[in-house]
Amino acid sequence: MRRKKKNNSNPNSNLSPFNKLRLRSISQLLKALGPGVITGAADDDPSGIATYSQAGAKFGLGMLWMTLFLLPTMIVIQEMCARIGLLSGNGLAALIKKKYSTKIVYPISSLLLIANTINIGADLGAMSASVRIIFPDVPLVVTSVLFSAFIIIAEIFIPYHKYVRVLKYLVLSLFAYVITAVIVGGNINQILFTIIPSISFSSDYAIMFVAVIGTTISPYLLFWQTSEEAEEDVAKHKIKEIGKGKPKVSPREIMLMKEDIGIGMFFSQFIMWSIIITSAGSLYFAGITDIQTADQAATSLEPLVKSFPNSGQIAKVIFAFGIIGTGLLAIPVLSASSAFALSDTFGWKEGLEKKFSQAKSFYSVIIASTLIGVWITFSHISPIQALILAAVINAVVTVPILFIVMRLANDRKILEDKINSRFSNIIGWLTFAIMTVSVIVMFLSFII
Repeated sequence: MRRKKKNNSNPNSNLSPFNKLRLRSISQLLKALGPGVITGAADDDPSGIATYSQAGAKFGLGMLWMTLFLLPTMIVIQEMCARIGLLSGNGLAALIKKKYSTKIVYPISSLLLIANTINIGADLGAMSASVRIIFPDVPLVVTSVLFSAFIIIAEIFIPYHKYVRVLKYLVLSLFAYVITAVIVGGNINQILFTIIPSISFSSDYAIMFVAVIGTTISPYLLFWQTSEEAEEDVAKHKIKEIGKGKPKVSPREIMLMKEDIGIGMFFSQFIMWSIIITSAGSLYFAGITDIQTADQAATSLEPLVKSFPNSGQIAKVIFAFGIIGTGLLAIPVLSASSAFALSDTFGWKEGLEKKFSQAKSFYSVIIASTLIGVWITFSHISPIQALILAAVINAVVTVPILFIVMRLANDRKILEDKINSRFSNIIGWLTFAIMTVSVIVMFLSFII
């Protein structure tokens, strides 16, 4: 453990990037990306942007209430995963294997890999489509290959905590939705009224409801959060390797972890709230209720720059930066969560801070899942529709994983006296029940 120094000319020098969250200035906070903040930013990936935009375009403000419902849900669930990883020093798949059996961990890891790879393909397709709305002559395949090559090289040769320090500034382009939401938001009473849930019993609403939940509470975020907290234990020299030893964690470190989670999840849901309002104000009320292309999605930002010449093109550029920035941040999280899960399952060396030679199998999963994602972009599915499909698949896969997370978060052999509170159990099991029912209703809507 590093000793704290009260008087230090450089207060950041003895702090890991994750512990810098205790510093309060905006500039310092931006440098303080921890697992929770990274998770929150990665949650607003291209799939999230597309799904929230489609929700606003198709149902107006009718789904805005979900932001309030999902905020405490996200905080509670991600905190569970963070607490499990931080206190056990293990990844989620490793704990499932130890606690249950390989008969359970194999299908769980396989489902995660499939869902993540589809999501990677959808994100790459959306990033490439975003480039094309600015440079129409650039082939989709070329940009997908270039993006994937950049991500693979960066993930192998650049420690992830350094990688995200640059990308966070691209993600700040998402605040364009916040400003636009203020411009097109309309009557504040109308927005406040949406606090009351508005549910429509239709197949379109059921699909979108599941998609919104799936892109917000995604399986890859659960695995990522757990493994990154365990990797932080390694970085602090509490354990030698992930899964090797029991870390000693102070109450203050648990508090900082919860702060990290809270900031990250609030950021995620604030952006979701802004995107829905923006899309509702710019598209739904203009009669555009179905987004099929990146061009259509980009038009939601036109009110932001309507006073500028060629505002349509400027809106497209802002949209493209947001999609590309979040994609470059999220795809490494997607591929890494698959790599963590499979490494835990098969006992491979793992960790984003390791060199390729130290964790060849781990990085091979990252490379393979990213390249398969490129292949998926060759399909003829609309990038926007692919993103929503990925969100739906995520929701389906999350259901069994969330059940296991709830069991682990209440296991005294793993967490001792740091098991779930009654409040966490209520929120967690209620979320599991709602997700299970919503997935069942969605499938029934196709049959009936």
